[in-house]
Amino acid sequence: MPDRPGTPRRFFFVHIQKTGGISLYMRMQRQFGREGVYPAPSDGDPDEVAPQLFTRILLERWRARRDEIRIVTGHFPLCTAELLNADFSFLTVLRDPVERTLSYLRHHRVTTPKDRDTPLEELYEDAPRFKMFIENQMVKMLSLDASEMTNGLMTPVDFDRGRLRKAKRALKGLDTFGLQEDLEGFAQELERRYGWDLGPPVHENATRPTPVPDSFRARIREDNPLDVELYEYARKLLSRRS
Repeated sequence: MPDRPGTPRRFFFVHIQKTGGISLYMRMQRQFGREGVYPAPSDGDPDEVAPQLFTRILLERWRARRDEIRIVTGHFPLCTAELLNADFSFLTVLRDPVERTLSYLRHHRVTTPKDRDTPLEELYEDAPRFKMFIENQMVKMLSLDASEMTNGLMTPVDFDRGRLRKAKRALKGLDTFGLQEDLEGFAQELERRYGWDLGPPVHENATRPTPVPDSFRARIREDNPLDVELYEYARKLLSRRS
């Protein structure tokens, strides 16, 4: 069912893990109210049913709350919006792939008691974790087709230059995007562009950086070349637009 004429403008925020999205999510609640932002408390416990992660829950809650939701957030690939049959303005935030990966690994260690003392390098070695949550994750989130998506951001894909080209086209076609290192600048752009009032900055879900060998950083870059290129492309796009 498409949107009715006069429906307030809706937004779809592609929340790539560990790019500062939780801080933005909390500020978006100031603008739209708690129930205006998906997922809301009524959509289920993030630690139990994970409404921010599983597409089937988003679809269930969309059928129940479509008229309330003004912005969809969550770790959903861009193509997920096609399943909602609505008009959206699209947003995202990217981050340096090395820093994003290290933040993801630190966050996993904080939230997973059995891995609390596991070296980051050892966590990185876990093949299923790498394939689902690390490998060229930003390219995956922007390039997946709805027809090939089997498990949201955890959908396994084969990466090639064609997928990178598709991610670049998708990024260029978004209504607006930002970089994690200037998250406040992105928030101010949202306020200017859309008339939002996000309030003062929020720093939530951050992890404390820990020293890692330069060789480990170099390995992450080598293992994620498409994300590295996408990120550099994003920086150049923003530089030209400014």
